[in-house]
Amino acid sequence: CFTSCCRKLELYLYPYDVLRLKNSLGIQSAEFMHRHTRIASGSHPFFPAVMLNMRDNADRTCPFLGPEGCMVYKDRPSACRTYPLERAVEKRAGKHGMVVHYFMTHHDYCKGHLEQRQYTVEKWERDQFLHEYNLMNDCWAEVDAFFATNPWQGEGAAGPRQQLAFMVCYNLDEFRRYASRHNLLKLFRMDRDRRRRIERDDAELLRFGFNWLQFVLGDRPTLQPR
Repeated sequence: CFTSCCRKLELYLYPYDVLRLKNSLGIQSAEFMHRHTRIASGSHPFFPAVMLNMRDNADRTCPFLGPEGCMVYKDRPSACRTYPLERAVEKRAGKHGMVVHYFMTHHDYCKGHLEQRQYTVEKWERDQFLHEYNLMNDCWAEVDAFFATNPWQGEGAAGPRQQLAFMVCYNLDEFRRYASRHNLLKLFRMDRDRRRRIERDDAELLRFGFNWLQFVLGDRPTLQPR
């Protein structure tokens, strides 16, 4: 990483990106969202997107860029890991399976293009530890495709249902408290090991949250009620 691309970014953050970054910084989801993000228009009109705020300086540098490089390198967002590739997932609501597309981008300021080592897509993803990110982002693509069907039942943008969905996706610490208050895990059939993982692991909680949203908002069989 030569840090040349860590400036003037229009960087979208997915739910798993926020999870990794807030844990890396040791702060709650709500604090991370307040300090480092802004709301923007998404790929469809029924759910907003989240973007990373740049610093208010001449170069509009990434807030996590330090003198020696990326300060959250181990937990940097998926877009940073994937670059110079771009990964697009085609998922249509109501249809099974996904189609993944890759695009190569080239910017003159990127010194990585001058390197001699060659990669296949598979090798690059292994090198950048993208497996878990891709799995979580594919889950998110399915949920976002579900949101594109406008499951808010006439409430419109920022109604109670959409606010609930936004909490699950981007304020995971609050969702954990919500799940505890409402005993959500006890409402569904799952083995003890899975329940324990959800209680202890943020990524497992996010997966559960994705399934729960589709169950409660769309009556989809993503969970088994008791």
